[in-house]
Amino acid sequence: MRYAVVIEKADSNYSAYVPDLPGCVATGASVKEVEVEIRDAIRFHIDGLNEDGLPVPSPSAIAEYVDA
Repeated sequence: MRYAVVIEKADSNYSAYVPDLPGCVATGASVKEVEVEIRDAIRFHIDGLNEDGLPVPSPSAIAEYVDA
């Protein structure tokens, strides 16, 4: 599955979250590092949902850049 991920710059690192998977977050020192970490977090999150017998949300968020 392909989930939309939001990456934000924090004071001294980057953070990422997945709108379709509440609570699925990661941090990293760089964009590249947080991308690796959020992939692992997504897999871990989905594994946990499956183990608990809970439904895995389908990807539905859409990410797009808009010029203002």
